[in-house]
Amino acid sequence: MGKKKLATTEDGAVKAEKAEGAAAPEAVAPKSRGRRIDSGVLCVESTYNNTKLVLTDIKGGTLAWSSSGSLGFKGAKKGTPFAAAKVGETLAAKAATLGVKEVRVVIKGVGSGRESAIRGFISKGINLTTIQDMTPVPHNGPKPPKPRRT
Repeated sequence: MGKKKLATTEDGAVKAEKAEGAAAPEAVAPKSRGRRIDSGVLCVESTYNNTKLVLTDIKGGTLAWSSSGSLGFKGAKKGTPFAAAKVGETLAAKAATLGVKEVRVVIKGVGSGRESAIRGFISKGINLTTIQDMTPVPHNGPKPPKPRRT
């Protein structure tokens, strides 16, 4: 911000002018947050303790997210199917404002909120194209401990 110099005009009105050394600030246009997306990817991560949903575009850029912890559920209630359904409904409302009409679902995890999160999401009228389970499964697990020496 530059210093302002007050000057009086001939008719007695006071007029504010910028000092000579002050640079004018550049006008920056605000970014457009109203992106319209037709289709996206819904990533569901359901653990025993929490359920997280992330809505992304086709390339993987995050558009919106929600989790049962962010909705105010605490402790063991975060991992319940009821909390997962509420997370799905909340994210579907955000998706509707973005203009999403259809999603592809990718599920990770073994928690109890897997199915109810999707049911809560589609209750708001957004269509599902595919459901894909990407839960990581170990091929052989960790190496067992060596036998005890005597």
